[in-house]
Amino acid sequence: MSRSRARFLASACAGVTALTILGTAPSASAAAPKEACTGLYNARITFWAMTCSQPGEPMIGGFATWRNIPITFDQVDTGSTTVQVANYMRVSPNTSSGPLAPNIEIGLYAEKTGKTTHTYGPRWSELTTSGGRTTAIKAGVNPTKPDKRNHTYMTVRQDSGNQWDVLYDFNKVGSTTKQLKVLGGNTNRIDVGLEVMGPKYINIPSIANRMQFMTGNKVWQQVATPNVAKSVTLPVCSTTHKPPNCFTTKLTDNSKFTQWTVSKPRRQAAATASPAAATAAPTHSRDAAAAGLSATFNGVDQQALQACLENDPDSCLASVPGLSECVVTVRVCNAAAVPSGGPSEEAAAADISASDIRARAAAAFGVPSDALAVKPPTSPSALKAHPHAADSSSGDAAWTVTSTSSTPGLQRTDRRFDGFTARYSAHTGALLEACWGDLCDAS
Repeated sequence: MSRSRARFLASACAGVTALTILGTAPSASAAAPKEACTGLYNARITFWAMTCSQPGEPMIGGFATWRNIPITFDQVDTGSTTVQVANYMRVSPNTSSGPLAPNIEIGLYAEKTGKTTHTYGPRWSELTTSGGRTTAIKAGVNPTKPDKRNHTYMTVRQDSGNQWDVLYDFNKVGSTTKQLKVLGGNTNRIDVGLEVMGPKYINIPSIANRMQFMTGNKVWQQVATPNVAKSVTLPVCSTTHKPPNCFTTKLTDNSKFTQWTVSKPRRQAAATASPAAATAAPTHSRDAAAAGLSATFNGVDQQALQACLENDPDSCLASVPGLSECVVTVRVCNAAAVPSGGPSEEAAAADISASDIRARAAAAFGVPSDALAVKPPTSPSALKAHPHAADSSSGDAAWTVTSTSSTPGLQRTDRRFDGFTARYSAHTGALLEACWGDLCDAS
């Protein structure tokens, strides 16, 4: 770790320890959070191509969209090296005590799990100063397929209290428990971009990230360009800096944050193209998803919604009749993406063993493998007792891993927590849900 990052995290953690929740904060002119961005997204074995934005006013919602682009991994044995990709939006509702504040993360994640196997799909996380939790998202249409379909990621503060709901494809999939009160002034941040571990084994085509925030008056807006900072911790791909250890990035900004496009090519030929928007259409139409739907669902025009998701999801909140009202009231707005209650559709089954799960959990949570307890999958009959919910992975047969050892959880900081519990799919080895520190008590 660099000395600058160590000093940054030390000061940030000290500020969090002395946190006082105030009802108001002094107004501040908006500015790009450069120090926060370079301090938070800067590490030795994790690499980022991130944007960090401060709207400069109270923020009660965050929205992002991109396609499920194909991510490929070299079919080689990487041993104990963690090889994974995450493209996510992170909303920090209250940064008054420092940039390292409780936040909500929602995005798309892929991880190499063997020589020829990997996981792929969305999940959401709540990350705090006392622990965290993460849950795989099983709602939506083909969430675990790299079929270039547009998907949307959103979090909106609840009408009362300080907690936030999380929505995927405009349907609620979960709620937070430990977020802080939204204050006035320049005391929040919304980040979006790419995180990579093991870049030399990965090819990531262009991901076109679009982002908006919701003002205190429940109006969706783009962030002004002067309020956007960047942290890109691999060199820009060029004749001097060749793949695989480089990023291509482009911020389409004008006066407002319009699009952050990023790729991580594996070979030089893939790096020669400009990082323009990934415009390739999905391999299928949403006509099938829209077929048989009611004209309206919870006040939302469903035909208009499916057409918008196909072509221009960044505009749906403004253009689809009833959608902007639904996401802040009913919060289940997309009939085509409502879970059916049947078994979840997963990637092809993999040969998963206890030793595989033990090794993956040890690497992910930074705990020695001999300090883990691994429980085999629960029988299908026992699983029937679990309720079906849009954000629940409880119906999937799973390996359960627990430990009481100190762990950083899945947070990329120096802070450590007491113990964790994680559940991995018995069919694919994908992480279904996990908690660490105090948030295991809140799960």
